[in-house]
Amino acid sequence: MFSSLGNRLGDIFDRLRKRGALTEADVETALREVRVALLEADVALPVVKDFITHVKERAIGQEVLKSITPGQMVVKIVYDQMVATLGGEGAEINLLATPPVTMMIVGLQGSGKTTSTAKIARLLSTKKRKKVLMASVDVYRPAAREQLKILGQEAHVDTLPIIDHEKPLEIVKRGYEKARLEGYDVFMVDTAGRLHIDDALMEELVQLRNVLKPTETLFVADAMTGQDAANVAKTFHERVGLTGVVLTRVDGDARGGAALSVRHITGCPVKLMGMGERIEQIEEFHPDRIASRILDMGDVLTLVEKAAETIDREEAEKLAQKMGKGQFDMNDLANQLRQVTKMGGLGGLMGMLPGINKYKNQIQQAGIDEKMISRQLAVINSMTQVERKNPKVLNGSRRKRIATGSGTTVTDVNRLLKQFQDMQDMMKRMNKLGEKGLKRQGLRGLLGR
Repeated sequence: MFSSLGNRLGDIFDRLRKRGALTEADVETALREVRVALLEADVALPVVKDFITHVKERAIGQEVLKSITPGQMVVKIVYDQMVATLGGEGAEINLLATPPVTMMIVGLQGSGKTTSTAKIARLLSTKKRKKVLMASVDVYRPAAREQLKILGQEAHVDTLPIIDHEKPLEIVKRGYEKARLEGYDVFMVDTAGRLHIDDALMEELVQLRNVLKPTETLFVADAMTGQDAANVAKTFHERVGLTGVVLTRVDGDARGGAALSVRHITGCPVKLMGMGERIEQIEEFHPDRIASRILDMGDVLTLVEKAAETIDREEAEKLAQKMGKGQFDMNDLANQLRQVTKMGGLGGLMGMLPGINKYKNQIQQAGIDEKMISRQLAVINSMTQVERKNPKVLNGSRRKRIATGSGTTVTDVNRLLKQFQDMQDMMKRMNKLGEKGLKRQGLRGLLGR
């Protein structure tokens, strides 16, 4: 996510930090490079101009040029302005209305409206403990309503029963009445889209809005389309009146143009972002955390939240006890690998670690990627229960059998066993050092150096 922009800005700021004292010319040169980096990231030109103007006003002031760490001060100013450009304070879904709170999901066809509707419904159901009813009024796209029904079953969220030949306004009225009478907290409407903006689409949305009077009207935009997403959102806002934006395919957006442009162009906050294809892969949009990710400062808060959501506390305590007794086996390793997948995969987790961009080349050369976890799980699944409990029994012939059964190579099997052995060795050193020894010797004692 935003890797291209993050890498460019990282290189610029690394050079600034190494300079020590900065002149006004140094800052001017750096800001010209920042401007080019933003334009290459497909950030809208008015947004770039405003961004550079605000940063320049502060960066060429006395607080930077006479600072003890001027390079760091410039980075801080860029970070603050990036947070402001992304929207400042994070904006949550507004649920402060008399139930059922009504939501209308709008956008162009292919932007991910239906999937986003189900993702948001699941988020409200699991995190906010709300009873949600979804309804699709897309009577034009074949099987659109059936798609929402299937996604609703996957998300464990109710959908309005489908009645053939029903008009969009009739669907909305029936759905709202069902939500009101049956005690639903939220009623979500997935609207129809087009491949382009047209009067028929807008007229239908205006009619639906007038009937539904939605608390939230969320525009779903494909982040991969860059600043075009922001321009289309502006048109929808002028005609329908938006309360927020949902960015999809953010995990595949290496540039960041849509995220950095949409608030400035529309005046509407980004409220949520889709981070993958799975139904649970949606996050609340926090401008400060996104700015931290772009500038390679990490996003530890989101990492902690993901861990809290996916890791079973009892299982974690049992694992800690097993590790303390040196009883950690391949079954435990497999469970840990599955947890990583649930938390968004290796790429998603590494993107939240501070300073990770500097080591991306080394990580790629080491073959650490999403496929690595799949290969390792395949290797473990090809072992017998005896082998998982006691990997020491794995001789040459067994390793060949496991490699064949998992569709990997003997090298892959050996690499996994080496990693497992390294983990066991580290656990033994932790036990040997004890809490006091670990505090005293730190990482050096843990690594045995």
